[in-house]
Amino acid sequence: MNCSVCKSARINFFKKVDGYIYYECFDCKVISIDSSIIKGIDNGSNIRKYDKTYWDNELIAAKERAYGACLARMAEAIYYLQIPMNTFLDIGTGPGYFLDAVSVYLPNMGEKTFGIEKYPPVTEKRTKSSHYFVGDIKSFPNKVDCGLCMEVIEHITPLMFADLLKQLAGVSNEGALYLFNSGQPEFVKNEDPNYLDPTRRGHIVSYSPESVSIIAEPLGFKVHRLRGKKWALAIEFKPPPALDDKDKNIQDRIWYPLRQNVDLLTDFAGGSTFKSLGLESARAYG
Repeated sequence: MNCSVCKSARINFFKKVDGYIYYECFDCKVISIDSSIIKGIDNGSNIRKYDKTYWDNELIAAKERAYGACLARMAEAIYYLQIPMNTFLDIGTGPGYFLDAVSVYLPNMGEKTFGIEKYPPVTEKRTKSSHYFVGDIKSFPNKVDCGLCMEVIEHITPLMFADLLKQLAGVSNEGALYLFNSGQPEFVKNEDPNYLDPTRRGHIVSYSPESVSIIAEPLGFKVHRLRGKKWALAIEFKPPPALDDKDKNIQDRIWYPLRQNVDLLTDFAGGSTFKSLGLESARAYG
C-alpha cells in the first residue's frame, strides 16, 4: 500500500473511524483514508452521497460559515492579492449563503462576487442570487482574480483535487489568489481529532501543505503556508516573479496591499469593519 498523494510506501496506521482506516504518510504528511477506498471513489463509488439528507444536516453550519468565517477569509485574501480584484469566486459554495452575506454587508463587493457548486442542495434551500452557478469550475464564464474554497478539499480524493485545480487554472488570471480552508494534519492531531469523518460529513483526507504542493505546483500554483493557521493556506496561480524576493511570508503582504483592492472592503453597509477584519484576521494567529 502506498500514499495516495506522493506514492511513498512510508505510511503508517493513523486511526480507524466508522470502520474505515486512515493512514499517515511520513513523507508528504497527508492523512488519508485507505488508498483502496480512494481508488473506489475515483471509480465512481462513494461513502457519503451529497444528497438531501447531507444538506439537511449541513445547511446550518453552511450559514454560520457564510456570515462568519467566510467573510473574514475573504477580507484576508483581498489583502494578500497582488493583482487588481475584479472577480471573486467562492468554490464549492454549497447553498450560496456567502453570496447573500456579501450582498448585505459589502454591496459593492457583492457585485464582483460569485459562487459555484457542483452538487447543490435543492433549489428552495439555495440562495436566490443571480451570481450562483451550478456545475464544474470550468463552466464558470469569467476570468477570476481571487477566491475562497471553504471546507471542500477534505471531501475529495487527490485525483479530484488535481482536477479541481486544473479547472481553476483554466479560469484564473495570472496572479489570482485563493484561500483554501481545510483541516491540516496538525489540526487533526492537536485540535480536532473528530475532523476525519467519512460517513456523516464525508471527510476522507486531511491535506498537508506538502501534499497540496505536490498536487498544485505542476499546474502552475504556488502554495503559501499561513503562519499559525493549521486549517488554511493560500494558493496563487503564476504569481508575478517580482514577489519572489520579498515573499518569504505571504502574511507580510498586509503591509503593502493594493489600495484599490482594500478599498473594496469599505462600503456604506459595513463601513470599514471588513477592512479591519481582513487585517486582523491575517495577524491573529501569527
